[in-house]
Amino acid sequence: MGNTPSSASVRKHFVLDTNVLLHDPQSMFCFQEHVVWVPIEVLEELDRFKSENTTRGANAREVHRKLNERFPSANAMQSGVDLPSGGRLQVCINAAVQFDGGKWHAATQSARFATAQALFPDFSRTDNRILATAAHLADTGQGPTILVTKDLNLQLKARSLGLEAQDYRTDRVEDDNDIRRTQKRSTEEDYESVEIPGNRLQAFASEGHIALPELKGTFTPNQYLLLRSADAPEHGVPARYKDDGVFQTLHRDHVAIRGGRSLQALNLGQRYLLDALYDPEITLVTVYGKAGTGKTLLTVGAALEQVQSGEFEKMLITRVIMPTGKDIGFLPGSKEEKMQPWLQPAYDALEHLLARPRKPEQFESKKASARKQGGGKTVSGSRQVGPVTNGGKQVRPYEPLLQSGILEVEAITHIRGRSLPRSIFIVDEAQQLTPHEAKTLVTRMGRGSKMVLIGDLGQIDNPYVDAHTNGLVYTRNKLQGQDFMAHVNLFKGERSHMAEVAANLM
Repeated sequence: MGNTPSSASVRKHFVLDTNVLLHDPQSMFCFQEHVVWVPIEVLEELDRFKSENTTRGANAREVHRKLNERFPSANAMQSGVDLPSGGRLQVCINAAVQFDGGKWHAATQSARFATAQALFPDFSRTDNRILATAAHLADTGQGPTILVTKDLNLQLKARSLGLEAQDYRTDRVEDDNDIRRTQKRSTEEDYESVEIPGNRLQAFASEGHIALPELKGTFTPNQYLLLRSADAPEHGVPARYKDDGVFQTLHRDHVAIRGGRSLQALNLGQRYLLDALYDPEITLVTVYGKAGTGKTLLTVGAALEQVQSGEFEKMLITRVIMPTGKDIGFLPGSKEEKMQPWLQPAYDALEHLLARPRKPEQFESKKASARKQGGGKTVSGSRQVGPVTNGGKQVRPYEPLLQSGILEVEAITHIRGRSLPRSIFIVDEAQQLTPHEAKTLVTRMGRGSKMVLIGDLGQIDNPYVDAHTNGLVYTRNKLQGQDFMAHVNLFKGERSHMAEVAANLM
């Protein structure tokens, strides 16, 4: 449910599921003049999560604090409290479901509640008791009752009882057309363009900027587009809109790693991304792109080069962890070792960037030298693959960066409370973030720092978010238009022809 004022004069009764409060601890205050009910079973479920060293645990503790502030006495808990918005907050103890003799029993036979008991009789399940609470309020309440839950199955179960059920919509983004555009299975790039006279396009390309007052207010600051020749539309110059009708050319289209590889932008979207990554005036970049579009490789490469040049003191990399087993804290090893399985794509990118390509003639000369040393046979072990420690253990190219502190691996769980000055912070798989987590991350950035949020909106595993409610789209839409923020869409896969075809056909 959103926080849009209702046009109806009748107060609605909203029953909140546990996952809504875990998603947004402020959700209980976002229903204006209506009545918000928190089933007592929700408090029991929150208690299971409060000790977790995760964002979910932090949110559970925050909900407990807010409820404790609103209900300072037993009388307030039983009668409910008024909210500044004109609404009312109440904790619901459903007397229609009772536990007696080691079993759960129904103590009422109202029409909808009887149906709930018949269809979902196992009241030992918390979801069924929350559903029964909503059904009981709908039968006995003074207005329309709506169950608010992010659990799709619970929504379906509620509707089977004739009970209205909705997702929590306050932080839902509906007007982001890029969500749909970047999820399309296509090899075509889809960027806005503006036609201008050919002579003005030539002047723009040579001077690096152009003022088009007639387009003032048409685009958002730092929006990327293509300026085309009205005489020959196939000719265009990539541009970034600054403000007040002024456009500028892009300043960077390649990555050059000292002692490593160089990368060239392979398509228009990658040129846009590199321009945003290297511009010191842009301190927040959000990126939508499917698998294989180069999001991680280019971002890690640009970050590493700027750390090498002294633009930033260090680079931090994190990835949203959606575990199916134990929490990261229970895994053996250091923080870097715990995070390695999740951050392997970033490590792969670093290894690729820091490995010098071997020239064929050098390789052949070394083979010949090895044969001479071995009497015409290649000496086993003479070819060293990479740097080696004193103990003979092979060292990955990025490991010295970790040891020196230039590269830091961070878990989102541990970022709360930190301040990160003069750092470039890469958040991979940002589509898995909740809006609350995204806010926590962005507000950690200190002076001289830059944050890059990258993600694929078609690959979301977090059960509490979807393509319209995740932290990546929330950040983009809340901060779009700020002079420090830029957004880039990547459409074209460059990993390989097979990967691109598979992404579009499978």
